[in-house]
Amino acid sequence: MTAHRAGIRNRLLAALPQADLDLLTPYFQKVSFEPDAVLVRAGDELDPVYFPHSGAIAFMLDMPDGQTVATTLMGREGALASFSVLGPSLSSVTAVARVAGTASLISAARFRAAFAQSAAIRNVVQIHARAVLLQLQQVAACNALHRVDGRMARWLLQLHDRVPGDLLPVTHDVLAQLLGVRRTTVTLTMSKLRQAGAVPSDRRGSVEIDRARLEKAACDCYALMQRKIDRMYCEELSAPQPAHAPLRESAIVASDEADGKSRAVSRAGK
Repeated sequence: MTAHRAGIRNRLLAALPQADLDLLTPYFQKVSFEPDAVLVRAGDELDPVYFPHSGAIAFMLDMPDGQTVATTLMGREGALASFSVLGPSLSSVTAVARVAGTASLISAARFRAAFAQSAAIRNVVQIHARAVLLQLQQVAACNALHRVDGRMARWLLQLHDRVPGDLLPVTHDVLAQLLGVRRTTVTLTMSKLRQAGAVPSDRRGSVEIDRARLEKAACDCYALMQRKIDRMYCEELSAPQPAHAPLRESAIVASDEADGKSRAVSRAGK
């Protein structure tokens, strides 16, 4: 694991040298988000950028027939809307909080300005982008080739990676959306995992897991994906980068002011 400075839980921010982190911290706002809060809707501009410190955020793809399916899960290892460094753009997915948490946010314009000045920030964004792409590719293959029980075990393990303790605050409805299946399919699959001892209890609004048995029930995608991402983060995220190495001929200008006050992201109505 990469070494984290005290008080910084987001892995990308913790990997930055202090001088590069100082380009961001004056403009951060601390926010909290509740389960089901929509942080970005499909079609919205990618602004602001969120650096989660806790919780879990799912990227949901909305299909024309009304169904949804998760493509990625993000926690404190990532940054929501970090791809805004490429320039103003619209989100292709809806980012929904699946587990409550906290984050530091910064305007896309301020983030682009810091990105232009810092090689270290550019490095962590590049590594994060590769990790997201790897997860997208693995989940796409998993959805096409593997059974529902193995895929559900994978999602539960990914949630467990971002939640303290073995009791996951997740409902059958949320699992149905993550998997892109009917709720009845989730109920039947959960019963199968209980019989295997991977889910000792499944109470209303929460799922208790047995990590070792759940790993056996999961398809190979979870271990393969996490092994590649962990190696990427451990070997590359902590690599020393020269501080304040600006992009050549950069004309990025930050245009807005962050007020520095804490605010909460409201739960979205459906």
